[in-house]
Amino acid sequence: MSEFEQLSSSLQPLRESIVNHRLYQRLHSLESLHVFMEHHVFAVWDFMSLLKSLQRSLSCVEVPWRPSPSPTGCRLVNEIVLGEESDSDGEGGYVSHFELYLSAMQQAGASTTSISTVIKSLEVGASHGTALAAASVRPAICQFVDTTFRTIESGGLCAIASAFTFGREDLLADVFEQIVSRLNSESSGHLGRFEYYLRRHIELDGGQHGAMAQRLMEELCGNEPDHWESARAAAKRSLEARRHLWDSLADYIDSQVSEPSLSGLS
Repeated sequence: MSEFEQLSSSLQPLRESIVNHRLYQRLHSLESLHVFMEHHVFAVWDFMSLLKSLQRSLSCVEVPWRPSPSPTGCRLVNEIVLGEESDSDGEGGYVSHFELYLSAMQQAGASTTSISTVIKSLEVGASHGTALAAASVRPAICQFVDTTFRTIESGGLCAIASAFTFGREDLLADVFEQIVSRLNSESSGHLGRFEYYLRRHIELDGGQHGAMAQRLMEELCGNEPDHWESARAAAKRSLEARRHLWDSLADYIDSQVSEPSLSGLS
C-alpha cells in the first residue's frame, strides 16, 4: 500500500462521519437549503484560496518570470486551476466554480450578502479575518476559514496540498444530489444552476482533478516520512473543521427552520 493509500485509509472514518452527517436529513426545504448554501459558499471560496496558494508556490506568477522548481507540480496545479477557475458555465462561456456557486445562490433565492461583503473587503486590502468580521459571519464559519488560512500561512506545501486534496467537494453526500433534484423540481427549476454546479464537481473531483491532486501530493511528499506526517495532520485538521461546520450548521437549521426532517431518500 502506497503512502497516499495509507493516509487515505486512515482518514476514511473521519470522511464517512462527514458524508453520512445528520445535516443532510435537515435539508428538507428550499429554506433549509438556502441556509446550507449561505454557509457552504465559504468552503467553496477558501477551497479556491488553497488552490491559488499551491499555484503561487509551484508556478511563477510574478514578473520577471522564473522556472518552476517542480515542473510536474506546476503542470498538475495549472491543469486543476484551469478547470476550477475558468470552467464551462454551461451557457457557452467560462466561470470560476466560486462564481458559478454565487449565480446558483442568486437563482435559488439564497442571500449572498455575507460572502459578497467579504469579497468587497478583500478587494480593498482587508485581511480575511477583518473581512469576515465586517460581514458579521457566524463563528463556525470563521473557525472553518481560520483553519484553512492557518494551513496556507504555514507555507508547508505538503500540508496545503493535503488540505486541498482531502477537503474537496466529494465530501458532499450522494443523497445531497437527490435532495437538490427534488427541491429543484418543487421550485420550478430555481436550483438548475446549483444542479449544474454539483454535476461539474462530480465530473471533475471524481475524475481528473482527484487523480491530479493525488499525483501532486505524491510529487511533493515523495519518500519523506516527515512530509507525509505533515500531510496527515493537515488533512485531519481540515476534515475536523468541516465536520464542526456541519455540526453547527445542522444545529442552526434545527433552531431556524421548523419543517419536519426529510424522509424517503437514501
